[in-house]
Amino acid sequence: MQGLLGTVGPLLLMFVLFYFLLIRPQQKRQKAVREMQSDLQKGDKIVTIGGVHGTVDAIDEGTIVLLSGDGSRLTFDRAAIREVKESVKK
Repeated sequence: MQGLLGTVGPLLLMFVLFYFLLIRPQQKRQKAVREMQSDLQKGDKIVTIGGVHGTVDAIDEGTIVLLSGDGSRLTFDRAAIREVKESVKK
């Protein structure tokens, strides 16, 4: 029994460390990004993963329409939104 614990113990400890140092923080980041993308509202100022800055003009289930600074409208997937710079609270 002592030999089994000596063999399996370090493996379990390594798994627990990997979980708390790598896996769990990544899951938290993914959850925060999903919430940010689902909470988008018309009028929010956002930045896409490609670096395009604009204002949300229209929202569909899987896409959004951005109004850029020069007045052009661009359609993006929701997953292409990197961050919300300024949110319109309702």
